[in-house]
Amino acid sequence: MTTSPDTALLVIDAQESFRQRADDWAATANPAVLDNIALLVAHAREVGDPVVWVTHSEPGTGGVFDPANGFVRVIEELEPRDSEDALTKTTVNAFGSTDLEERLRRAGIRRVVVCGIRTEQCCETTARIAADLGFEVEFVTDATTTSAIPAHGALAAVSGEDLMRRTESILSARGFATVTTTRERTGATAGV
Repeated sequence: MTTSPDTALLVIDAQESFRQRADDWAATANPAVLDNIALLVAHAREVGDPVVWVTHSEPGTGGVFDPANGFVRVIEELEPRDSEDALTKTTVNAFGSTDLEERLRRAGIRRVVVCGIRTEQCCETTARIAADLGFEVEFVTDATTTSAIPAHGALAAVSGEDLMRRTESILSARGFATVTTTRERTGATAGV
């Protein structure tokens, strides 16, 4: 896939908070997610596309998303650079509680590439909002991950893999995003 100077990579919630939930992290639907995000970041840097790191925060909750506990930070091995934008959100999507839209527009960005953690929540919702705001959206599905939703009352459990496939279908069939892979975006074969 080609890139242009009007494209930005949005890395959504690839943060230490998720690894603190050891059982959940061990059961992730896509164990290659961090490798694939790293490939996307390296590619963006190589072609000159800005990288925007977005983390999720829930101040005052006492949990792994409470910044007071120290886990609301990008996973270290992804190696964010000080020169790259970093935003902390308190909403599911990356636009609602940040100045992300303003930053992207000021930089002349027309297309966003979305990757990160919680495919069907923060990644999908950010992609939908970006599309509603008029951005072209590329959703790199194998550079996202999620985990299963357990059964609740009369509702059946949903596997992480099913959640990922559902997100791909909805985003592409409803015109919110072009769904692609790390290999298609970067030409890389390692880690995917």
